[in-house]
Amino acid sequence: MINHFRDQKIVFFDGVCVLCNRSVDFLLKKDHRKRLKFASLQSDYAETLLQRIKYQLIMDDTIIFYDDGKFFNKSTAVLRIATYLGLPYSILGVFLVIPRPLRDWIYDLIARNRAKWFGTRERCRLPDQETSGRIIS
Repeated sequence: MINHFRDQKIVFFDGVCVLCNRSVDFLLKKDHRKRLKFASLQSDYAETLLQRIKYQLIMDDTIIFYDDGKFFNKSTAVLRIATYLGLPYSILGVFLVIPRPLRDWIYDLIARNRAKWFGTRERCRLPDQETSGRIIS
């Protein structure tokens, strides 16, 4: 299964998190070249794929980005995703030079408080006619 998607760019996100879903909406809108695909961490697809490659998903509070056969999480995932959006967002990639522990500390602060600050949904988003083919369920 992983070889089938080797050239894909897949964003794994928390499907019940309002902030995460708003971020996916933003990415869908700004990814004009439609290179990014999306799957919720709660989906059977994500569970099967991540288990198959023995990726240790500790909690649903991290974003995972599959790009060019590699997996990235937390702040590295966010910054690498931004590089696919074009200007001005792609400039955010320069922050990859900041040491990961510092970047991830900021990421973790937001991740710990996102439900309190932004809320949660009762269920994961499903693809609609507009996002069909970009959201993997």
